[in-house]
Amino acid sequence: MEGKARPGASAEQALAAMDQLIALSLVGQHDIAQRLGLNVTDLTCLGHILGAAEEGRPLFARDLAALANLTSGAITGVLDRLERAGYARREPDPADRRRVRIVPEESAVERATAVYGPFYQGLAELFADYTPDEIAVLNDWFTRATDLMRNHLEEVRRGTGTA
Repeated sequence: MEGKARPGASAEQALAAMDQLIALSLVGQHDIAQRLGLNVTDLTCLGHILGAAEEGRPLFARDLAALANLTSGAITGVLDRLERAGYARREPDPADRRRVRIVPEESAVERATAVYGPFYQGLAELFADYTPDEIAVLNDWFTRATDLMRNHLEEVRRGTGTA
């Protein structure tokens, strides 16, 4: 598959487009969370829970706390709210009954898919317009930008990042 001709863009233009996407995503996540009866933090945690389940990997409260950058006390509140809302439950880990796994309720997948499904379908169609090599570049960029963001946020939280 040969790539399509694409309009040229500078790094500054790409950065501005990324800024617009991030700003719209922040507003969108707030609206989606509200539609699902959650707050943005709880929605973020639900995303991690659904992702772990989809990948078939166990997720424990401490792992979820690390992924969401929350304390153990805060993650307890998140899990309490997600359980009350019918999105997740705690269950004993079959490998070690002292640990508790976090698993999504079956209806959580359906409820989240009802909201996110059309958007992800559109993204799949958008990706279909790119060659495997172009997708590899996009994936590399997103992965590296995520690592850069994570490191920068750690610096900001420690107070060592610039204000």
